[in-house]
Amino acid sequence: MPEKGFQQNQTILETREITMRFGGLEALNALSFCIAPHQIVSVIGPNGAGKTTLLNAITGVYSPNSGEILFRGMPISGLKPFQITARGINRTFQQVQLFSNMTVLENVMVGMHPRTKSGFWDGLFHFASERREEKKIREKAETLLDSFGLLPKAYWMSAHVSIADQKRLEIARAMAGEPELLLLDEPVAGLNIRETEAMGDLIIKLKQTGQTIILVEHNMHLVMGISDWVIVLHHGAKIGEGRPEEMQKDSRVMEAYLGT
Repeated sequence: MPEKGFQQNQTILETREITMRFGGLEALNALSFCIAPHQIVSVIGPNGAGKTTLLNAITGVYSPNSGEILFRGMPISGLKPFQITARGINRTFQQVQLFSNMTVLENVMVGMHPRTKSGFWDGLFHFASERREEKKIREKAETLLDSFGLLPKAYWMSAHVSIADQKRLEIARAMAGEPELLLLDEPVAGLNIRETEAMGDLIIKLKQTGQTIILVEHNMHLVMGISDWVIVLHHGAKIGEGRPEEMQKDSRVMEAYLGT
């Protein structure tokens, strides 16, 4: 459970003793924590600590061997990824996963699919209701791209924009689904200092709009600069959690991850 000082007025996500095994490897070991809404919560730890496995468990890619994951108080363990997305959780990936044969705008429009109402026959016959909805989706996607600074590149092929823009685009596509909880998996990997600072500013901006964010990241300068709360994993187990300044002084964290 979160330590004293963490905003506990409401819990948006809770893991209860979740364990994830792959053969003889225990990637997550009886992991429990709570996430409060409207916070940036960073999950850190050495390579192999279980960070991405945790995101995969939350989003339904993996089903924990034991334990339970609750979103807004309701269990989501065992649900399919598309079911979890529909409930309000979306994510990005370590390696950017965009539709390279689509434009920047089309990628964001695809991200709105879970919120659309038109069905197969509407699209096949291009009914008036489908045309109205597509127009609304396009306008909404353009507004979202504008807020991410990508509108001037809306009609570029997504494969032709910079890696920094691709990462911003992937977040924009995730946000197009109107998630309550956004999971970011190493959003500044491969970015230079200026691009990293811009990404940090973007993440803070998302929080200021009310977004709840779980951030998995190796860049400690970014983590310590923008996080409200930090959870530290080592060999799949939680070895500490607290405010960034507390984790910087925690002897277990320093030994396992930050160095002596």
